[in-house]
Amino acid sequence: MEWTIQELAARAGVTSRTLRHYDRVGLLAPSRVGANGYRYYDAAAVVRLQRILLMRRLGMGLPAIAEVLADEVDVRDGLHAHLAALEEERDRVERQIRSVRDTLDALRKGVEPRLDVLLAGFNDRYEDEVVARWGERAYQVSNDWWHGKTLDQQQAWKQDTEDLVAAWVAAARTGTAPASEHAQSLAARHVRWLSRIPGTPTAEGDRERSIEMVQCLGDMYVDDPRFAGMYDDEVGARLVRDALRTYARTRM
Repeated sequence: MEWTIQELAARAGVTSRTLRHYDRVGLLAPSRVGANGYRYYDAAAVVRLQRILLMRRLGMGLPAIAEVLADEVDVRDGLHAHLAALEEERDRVERQIRSVRDTLDALRKGVEPRLDVLLAGFNDRYEDEVVARWGERAYQVSNDWWHGKTLDQQQAWKQDTEDLVAAWVAAARTGTAPASEHAQSLAARHVRWLSRIPGTPTAEGDRERSIEMVQCLGDMYVDDPRFAGMYDDEVGARLVRDALRTYARTRM
């Protein structure tokens, strides 16, 4: 499996220009260049990028990173060495440490990790919002739960999430009304999905905060540009928001 430069840049939270620069200075070459001139990266290249991002997080300059990578014989030895260094700053880099462990686990098993799993922990974009609204504990408990899963369990969860989103999109395309029985059954499924995430009010049985959370998420699906396209278009996002509002008001 391989990814284009745009896909890798988006997932890693860097720019395509950065990846091209890494290529120019000899840090990260594309696995191949297609006849159309497009750059493609395989799993080995993603693992190498993970190493580079780790060392950049530790404040290392590109020349120093190049020296470390050039001296390595086995990438797994390098990952273990950086794991030890990261553990000295555990509070600051907990997510990166767990991502390295997932990568090592996949390498030991001889399987090709998915891109989003390889880079998990480097692009958790919503930490600030979760901490601000629900507290540090809510973020940490749910984060520990996620990174405590195996690769297969993470992929199964992501598939369940994608299936839920697809069901909402299909409902919107058929003109389903927010208060209809079908939309309300999807809203109930959505709330059950939330309740499976430790640290959330729905998981802890806090009714008032659960209602607030469900309503807040519904609003975010419409108002936040990071979520606005999740449900195909504005019609889909508004269906989810309005159905969740109705469910929270009448059934929670």
